[in-house]
Amino acid sequence: MKKVQRGFTLIELVMVIVILGILAAVALPKFVNLSADAQAAALQGVAGSITSASTVNYASRSVGSVAARAATVSLTGLSCSTAAAALLQGGVLPTGYTLPNTALVATLGNSQTCVVTQTSSGNTANAYITYIP
Repeated sequence: MKKVQRGFTLIELVMVIVILGILAAVALPKFVNLSADAQAAALQGVAGSITSASTVNYASRSVGSVAARAATVSLTGLSCSTAAAALLQGGVLPTGYTLPNTALVATLGNSQTCVVTQTSSGNTANAYITYIP
């Protein structure tokens, strides 16, 4: 009568544990510092949304129709931070982001660059946004 093997041998179990340990040691560093990458991506997202909103606002103002101009915001004379709040949905910058109070150029069509600053966990990062008043 033959005895049927049931389960795994000790060597097989040890080899699986060793392989899992090697995979964990290789993969773990890739996931450790994801928060810094996420914060950098969020900063670029906020800067991109403000730049995009400014571009759409300028395009609508340039069309010339009364209906298109009524839906826009005049950025002339506003500061960088006030203009960003006026362009973004909800009317406020996200928490942790600041813009300088530098006045925008009054000439229609001239672009101006401002710096958006993100402060999170004691770290500060900057990104550039472009306004077209």
